[in-house]
Amino acid sequence: MKRLLPLTFTLLIVCSRAFSQTAPPSDIGSIKQNLKKLNVLGSVLYIAAHPDDENTRLLGYLAQEKHYRTGYLSLTRGDGGQNLIGTEQGELLGLIRTQELLAARRVDGAEQFFSRANDFGFSKNPEETLKFWDKDKVLGDMVWVIRNFRPDVMICRFPTTGEGGHGNHTASAILAQEAFSAAADPKRYPEQLKYAGVWQAKRLLWNTFSFGSVNTTSPDQFKINVGGYNPILGKSYGEIAAESRSNHKTQGFGSARQRGDAFEYFKTILGDAPKTDLMDGVDVTWNRIPFGAGIATKLNAINKAFNSDAPQASVKSLVDLLGDIDQTVATNKAFQTVRLTEVANSSYDYWHKQKTKELKDLIAQCAGLWFEAYAKEPVYAVGDKIDVQLQAINNGEIPIKLFGFENSDTFIGHADSTLKKGELKNWGYTLPAERVSQPYWLESPRSLGSYAINDDKKVGNPENPDAPAIWFSFNIYGKTLRYKRVIDYKYVDPARGEIYQPLEITPPVTANIAEKVYIFNSTQPQTVQLKLKSFTNVSGSINLKPVNGWKISPAKIDFSNKQKGDEWAAAFSIAPNDTKTSTAQLQAEVIANGKTSSQSILDIRYNHIPAITIFPPAEAKLVSIDLKTAGKKIGYIPGAGDLIPESLREVGYDMHILNENEIANSDLSAYDAIVLGVRAFNVNQRIAYQQPRLMEYVKNGGNVVVQYNVNNGLVTRDIGPYPFNIVNQRVTEEDAKVTLTDQQNPALNYPNKITDADFNGWIQERGLYFADNIDNKYATPLQMNDTGMAPNKGSLLVTNYGKGRFVYTSLAFFRELPAGVPGAYRLFINLLSKPKN
Repeated sequence: MKRLLPLTFTLLIVCSRAFSQTAPPSDIGSIKQNLKKLNVLGSVLYIAAHPDDENTRLLGYLAQEKHYRTGYLSLTRGDGGQNLIGTEQGELLGLIRTQELLAARRVDGAEQFFSRANDFGFSKNPEETLKFWDKDKVLGDMVWVIRNFRPDVMICRFPTTGEGGHGNHTASAILAQEAFSAAADPKRYPEQLKYAGVWQAKRLLWNTFSFGSVNTTSPDQFKINVGGYNPILGKSYGEIAAESRSNHKTQGFGSARQRGDAFEYFKTILGDAPKTDLMDGVDVTWNRIPFGAGIATKLNAINKAFNSDAPQASVKSLVDLLGDIDQTVATNKAFQTVRLTEVANSSYDYWHKQKTKELKDLIAQCAGLWFEAYAKEPVYAVGDKIDVQLQAINNGEIPIKLFGFENSDTFIGHADSTLKKGELKNWGYTLPAERVSQPYWLESPRSLGSYAINDDKKVGNPENPDAPAIWFSFNIYGKTLRYKRVIDYKYVDPARGEIYQPLEITPPVTANIAEKVYIFNSTQPQTVQLKLKSFTNVSGSINLKPVNGWKISPAKIDFSNKQKGDEWAAAFSIAPNDTKTSTAQLQAEVIANGKTSSQSILDIRYNHIPAITIFPPAEAKLVSIDLKTAGKKIGYIPGAGDLIPESLREVGYDMHILNENEIANSDLSAYDAIVLGVRAFNVNQRIAYQQPRLMEYVKNGGNVVVQYNVNNGLVTRDIGPYPFNIVNQRVTEEDAKVTLTDQQNPALNYPNKITDADFNGWIQERGLYFADNIDNKYATPLQMNDTGMAPNKGSLLVTNYGKGRFVYTSLAFFRELPAGVPGAYRLFINLLSKPKN
């Protein structure tokens, strides 16, 4: 399948915009590192499947010690994993992990890339992975990144032979091998060649590893010592790696700083094998381009003369060097006589663009030039004007003149201002708010395995490459230099100080439906509440689109004269026509100032990443279920975070979050059941002391339901009244056959009769981290397995203990209930409902 590229063109640019500021750091350490990098013309691309797969120590070494242009291509954004700090799942988790990866790259110095692949959950083999991902499209994304980034060396984290365990891991290596050759083949993805030339990397290596019991390294493999110390940064690469990896907070990957020698091992997969150096056979000096030797000589002189106490003294030489590089292009007749596309695809042109950008940034750093663009307000609606504040200051002695500003290719104003030392200059402009600031990979509905990208040239970018920005034009020593600054919003938080966050451009009105899922077990109507918010002055109406088989009233609700920032509520009544089990999609539609939209607003806020705001479809799921419930009051002990309490409230349960004091001292018999959140025995250090009290509750007639835990890092292995082990066994096929092996078990009969049909429509997986070595006092009423695997009975354990009942389940209820899966609701209600004796 060929991938069509729109006619409009946006160059693939990876923006490593700092969380804490819009201008790059200009400390002496950064300046010295950037001076060294100017003299290196080599690049390395590291490839794996997920956030956290990357080798941060190796990335830091390549970027900060060897000064190669270093990138990490994570095929997915980590959407299918678990979240240890919140309840976000799916693409919401992927948004957080995207920002965690960008934070990691700001530490280790590498750049970040992605494909359109979606992390749909654990996969046992690469065949399943490639089927869901759409191999051709994801391979095309990798080829696109390679052709733009032009790595001299490509490195895989995982092998094609399966030692990486996860099917996604193995698939990433399979695709990397094919992309290595495909990127150099003009017959593969030829539509890309309008914008990027073919590229052949020198070699593809596998970065072998020793993880737990799996050791793929050997003494005869090529190796490099990446454990050195960088005196300019004041850190070893083991320390840098730990700081980088510790940004993966949703995965609980806080890491200890490592010091001393550390070797990384490599096997050659394709291309020439390295013998003495990773870049054997690759000229990483200025000699790799025509007339580069002269540039290297001048750059070496600049480095030798650099004075840390007076970096501005190097500015004139750096500006002259920039002119020399530009002049080389202008006077090189060999490049003038070939076709334009060949010029654009030449190695010279690539390194000219890359080193020109680095050199321009270095000039601003040495000159003490600081400037930024920010909006006066955090939010603007499409069609309104953005009030932009521009600031610049010359902190050094170099004469600098600011000519003016541009937005994209449009000139927006003259400044014609000489920047005097220490004088902060301000300018104000207005720009049109043209497009909703939705992440480009979320603009259209996705499939199970991949995102739908409307503009293929945006692929690879971690964030929107066309976010509103201002170009500043300066004159320094007679040379015009243009710089881009993305428009952010900044404010002062009393506890955290000055904060920058992305500018939000919104629909005129958003409509949030109160619940994501509405559960009906009769034809009685329910009230659907909507929260509306205006982001401009507006009048219009709100309605719920008609749904076949459901009654909705009223037809619409009008609103008028709403001002920017106003919030109000609207309520509709909805009911199914009958009690048959069914599901449907409910969509809210807003007509505002004559224009129709159907978007809600969702904010994600964590202190370790920038604020995230997206605009999902204004939708909810309607589910009609033949559902019986028993009991009313449920206690809940939090784990790593799930939406089980909200899901149970939706069907009428009184949910109470239990704290430690209540577990120890209150009358637990008041609860019909107590549920433990996912991974509670991994993340709640006090649960080991609370477990005897819970077992006492069960013995006296209570009902405890424990959701899945992982086998590593358990605070106690005494989870239930009788022994069992937790192992890393899963059933990842969401439609895997489930056999009811004990059809008379009360858990399958009260208050709902569970049948095979209750396992239809599950999402992502059946379950994870199943039980094994199960004491025979437990009943195991379910059995299931993935294709080609042995039957597994460890997904559901039920036992009577004293007067009560204990349940341990590895079934993925934390995914199924928020998704409104009817059978999952029926089974989970049964687990909460111990029959009366």
